[in-house]
Amino acid sequence: MDQPFPERKIIHIDMDAFYASVEQMDNPELIGKPIAVGGSENRGVVAAASYEARKFGVRSAISGVQAKRNCPDLIFVRPRFERYKEISKKIHAIFKDYTDLIEPLSLDEAYLDVTQNKKGNPSASNLAEEIRTRIFNEVGLTASAGISINKFVAKIASDYNKPNGQKTVKPDEVEVFLENLAIKKFYGVGKVTTEKMYQLGIFTGVDLKSKSLEFLEKHFGKAGAFYYNVVRGIHNSPVKSDRISKSVAAEHTFETNLSSEIFMLEQLQGIAATLENRLKKNAVSGKTVTLKIKYSDFSQQTRSKTLPYFIADKGLIMETIEELLYQERMKDSVRLLGISMSNLNTETSEKKEVVAVQLKFKF
Repeated sequence: MDQPFPERKIIHIDMDAFYASVEQMDNPELIGKPIAVGGSENRGVVAAASYEARKFGVRSAISGVQAKRNCPDLIFVRPRFERYKEISKKIHAIFKDYTDLIEPLSLDEAYLDVTQNKKGNPSASNLAEEIRTRIFNEVGLTASAGISINKFVAKIASDYNKPNGQKTVKPDEVEVFLENLAIKKFYGVGKVTTEKMYQLGIFTGVDLKSKSLEFLEKHFGKAGAFYYNVVRGIHNSPVKSDRISKSVAAEHTFETNLSSEIFMLEQLQGIAATLENRLKKNAVSGKTVTLKIKYSDFSQQTRSKTLPYFIADKGLIMETIEELLYQERMKDSVRLLGISMSNLNTETSEKKEVVAVQLKFKF
C-alpha cells in the first residue's frame, strides 16, 4: 500500500431499481412485470427500469422506442417525482438515526460515514444490515449496501450482491479486491474509457496497477492520477454533508455517459426541478446561472450567465440553461451535469446563507 488507509468506515446505500420499485409497491398489479419509468414506445427516454425489464436490456437513458423493441411486453409508467422524493425523505430519516455525515448522490443513493455513529456500534457491516432491514420494514423497499474504507470501494461493493444484498471489503482485502476487478466495473470508468483501456492492454485492476503515473497521465490527462490512486485503494474524499454556501446547486452523475444534447436537456429538466425546490425551501433566488459539465475523461467545464434580475423558477432557469448548453459543442460524452445559482439575494441581507447539497477497523 502506497499510503495508510484513512480511518473511515463508509457505507454506500443504493436502493434497488428505486423508481420502478416504488411504482410496483404502489400498484401491486405491476409486481413481477417489466416496467419502464419515463418515456413511451413512441418517444422520450427511459428514466428507470424494473429488474424484470433489465433482463431484456432495458435501462435508463435509452429511448422508449429502443426499450419497446428490446422488450415488446414492456409497460411504460409516467414518473411521479414528488412521490419518489416523499419516499426518499423517509429513507434519509432512517439514515439520520445512525449518523449526521450523510452525502446524498440522488434520491435513491447516499454515502454514510459511520466511523463515529449514533448507535455506538463498531461494526459498519452490522449497521448496514440494520439500516437495510429498517428500510424494508418501514418503507417497504429493498436496498443494497457496500461497506469499506472509502467512498470509491464502497460504491463498487454495493453493486456486487444486488438486489437486496450487501458486500463488505475489509481494509486488508481492498488491494486484492481492486486488483481482481474488471476495469469496466471501476466506478468512473465509462464505456469510452473502457475501450481505450482495452486498447492499452488494461483489462483488470492488476493491469491498471502495473501502469506508471506518467503513463496514465499521458493517456488519460487529469483522470490519470485518479486511476493511479484508486486502484491502490487511495481515495481520501470525505463524506460531505450539508454545508453553508454562497450558492445552491443540484447535479447528477449518469450510469451511462450521454452524447446527445437532446438527452442532456431532458436530464437537465429534472436537475432544474430539484434546484427550484432547494431555492424555494431556503426562500432565496439568484442572478447567476451556471451549467456544470463533467466529461467522460473527468475534465470539467462550467458555463455561466448573470441576469439583471433574481430568479428561482425552473422555467426561467431552463431558458438560460438551454442557451448555455448550446453555447458550444460538447468535446466528449458527458458523465455528470449540474446547475447552480449564485449571486444570491441573501448576500446583502442578514439572512443565513443557504445550504448546497451535493450528495483498527471492525467491519
